[in-house]
Amino acid sequence: RRPAPDLVQRDFSATGPNQLWVADITYVPTWAGFVYLAVVLDVWSRRIVGWSMKPTLHTEVVLEALEMAIQQRRPDGVIHHSDQGCQYTSIAFGNRCEEAGIRPSMGSVGDCYDNALAESFFATLEVELLLREVFRTRRQAHLAVFEFLEAWYNRRRRHQSLGYLSPAPFEAEHAHQHPVGTLDQRFRGTVRLESSPDSSPLQTPGTEGGTESRSLSTEVG
Repeated sequence: RRPAPDLVQRDFSATGPNQLWVADITYVPTWAGFVYLAVVLDVWSRRIVGWSMKPTLHTEVVLEALEMAIQQRRPDGVIHHSDQGCQYTSIAFGNRCEEAGIRPSMGSVGDCYDNALAESFFATLEVELLLREVFRTRRQAHLAVFEFLEAWYNRRRRHQSLGYLSPAPFEAEHAHQHPVGTLDQRFRGTVRLESSPDSSPLQTPGTEGGTESRSLSTEVG
């Protein structure tokens, strides 16, 4: 499938929810090998509205993240901006966007500035989680990322760009002006853990450098 045009042109701004989403993929290292994380972020509130983790980089990882975002937000004409990775240019991904009325947008090849907001989120994830903990199994990494995204980043981590609110309280404060969908006020997704040979008995991720120290951090960008 041909890459979509760049509808964003590095203007990562929105006046309400579900106008512009940015998406990207990163890897999370574990002793058992990498696990890949795809996210969808609403530019208006900085909230992660969809995400998925898989042991491979197949298109399924971005499709699951997109599907979570669709189910939570019920968008109407939202722009979905990403790079030109083969997962986003796949026929399956393009067809799902068309079915949902989503407008795909893609930056140029090899230019991180064309998807700078997604890159900024992954930098935050690396500093506040991935550099602080070592994961023995993919299952352990999955649970730690779930906790980071849903319990910490979306609900407690403050952002200077949001008036030092975190994404969920920011959306709640503006709910009377900008309804964001029937599923958005409370996370109702499920954690889907990949079965793999490294799935040893579950161990709680380490707490060193965890929530207590994270509560002091604030986005300055």
